[in-house]
Amino acid sequence: MARRKGIAEDLFKITATLPWWVGIALAVAVYVLLQPYAVLETPIQAAPGQISRMVAGQMGRAFAYYGQYILPLLFLSGALASFFKQRKRKNLVRTAGSGKTNDPLHDINWKDFEMLVGEVFRIRGFTVIENDSGGADGGIDLVLKKDGEIFLVQCKQWRAYKVSVTVVRELLGVMVTKGAAGGFVVTSGVFTSEAQSFAKGQNIELIDGSILTAMIEKTHGMTSNKVDRAKKNVPESTPSTITAVPSCPNAVMQWSSV
Repeated sequence: MARRKGIAEDLFKITATLPWWVGIALAVAVYVLLQPYAVLETPIQAAPGQISRMVAGQMGRAFAYYGQYILPLLFLSGALASFFKQRKRKNLVRTAGSGKTNDPLHDINWKDFEMLVGEVFRIRGFTVIENDSGGADGGIDLVLKKDGEIFLVQCKQWRAYKVSVTVVRELLGVMVTKGAAGGFVVTSGVFTSEAQSFAKGQNIELIDGSILTAMIEKTHGMTSNKVDRAKKNVPESTPSTITAVPSCPNAVMQWSSV
């Protein structure tokens, strides 16, 4: 039986998925809003017929008094988690794209593999939502958003086995249920011929280990060039059409391949 989540845990996890500076801004905003209300004096006596109103006011001030400390702490904790996750994602791309390891896709665990894939799409302009529920994900590890459209991603860090057509069928079913515009199956290995045939015409792109490695190397090059330009104070040039992000998966693959 799944454990019921509390409000505090939900707030922390939501904040941890946002940019770290958003969590800090929320912490400051909540404190500024609650603090004046928390210091209001409570009436000693209530007029006839106003008792319920007085009790509600006391409860509200009690919430504001404790909330002015607890809620900012939750938001700051989420911001800190977001900061470290962001730094870890960038380090994964840097390490995998540097060519310093013989098999970077297999030298990391499955969770880091998902983070690495998510960061590749994030750097290319997608909004990425990671599945941190810890339970059944419906065949989905990442949700991508771009130009008002949703794309679903299933990651498979399989070393010895080919990804079968069953995985692709499952993704298609979830795409239909959620109304997604397209989907990606990403693996560190390869796909069976049946999976490749089934994906054709289904608006599903299959990204195997060789394609993913090329995407990571290109992403690493993009971030490295941006850092170099910043150090040299050189303005960033206008992006060419190859770095534009189209909405459909077929175009994304053409854009991302090298």
